[in-house]
Amino acid sequence: MMFAVGDFVTRYSYKHDLVFKIIKIRGQTAYLKGTQVRLYADAQLEDLKMYVEEERGSEDDIELDLPVFLDRGEYFYLPGKVLHIDADEDYLERCLRFYKKNKVMVVGKKVAEQDIYKEIRGFLIEYQPDIVIITGHDAYYPKKGNPNDITCYKNTQAFIKAVKEARKYEKSHEKLVIIAGACQSNYEELIRAGANFASSPKRINIHCLDPAIIATILSMSERNKEVELMPLLAKTKYGANGIGGIKSNGMMYIGFPR
Repeated sequence: MMFAVGDFVTRYSYKHDLVFKIIKIRGQTAYLKGTQVRLYADAQLEDLKMYVEEERGSEDDIELDLPVFLDRGEYFYLPGKVLHIDADEDYLERCLRFYKKNKVMVVGKKVAEQDIYKEIRGFLIEYQPDIVIITGHDAYYPKKGNPNDITCYKNTQAFIKAVKEARKYEKSHEKLVIIAGACQSNYEELIRAGANFASSPKRINIHCLDPAIIATILSMSERNKEVELMPLLAKTKYGANGIGGIKSNGMMYIGFPR
């Protein structure tokens, strides 16, 4: 079968567990980007099977049991504002569609992982968010060494620098919620750096919408009331294996009358 850049495929060798988009072909090797998980991979063309495009993206239909309906009742609602910084434009656009569907106030910025720490303070000053997401792509390389060594990760060090810059701007975990990391990131070091939530406790891949799910629920939950941690993490694709964090409050003001 002939393949081209832009085709959606799965891999025979992995029993078609994930769907990828072909982003480059060199000789008999295809370079792939996950459509659901934040993952880059490569494969021989003979290992690929074409994926039916109309099936793609069905997981975007994730329904969240949000605590309020913004257009009903006698109260008015001011959801928490989200700043979503993502190194991947496709994933950023997908997350922005998800926020729009759930009526979340959001600003999205595409910035390479290595540059986020340089840009984040300016964004925080300009947009004054309640929640900031720092994400993109990452990977743990077991051949390089111990999972506790941050030099064994593709972009964890960059995410840590960005989290620390954000915490210089706002030290309080209650005033600024930080959600950081990507596939296989060093969860413990991101939490130590100042993140409220981070990936990945079990060094697994995460769904591209997982950070947006956490942000959306916190944005739409009443300010100064604690959001139950375990049910919150359970809303993500892989639960506490993919994302963990600390107990946090909601970020939405509720007023009266409308």
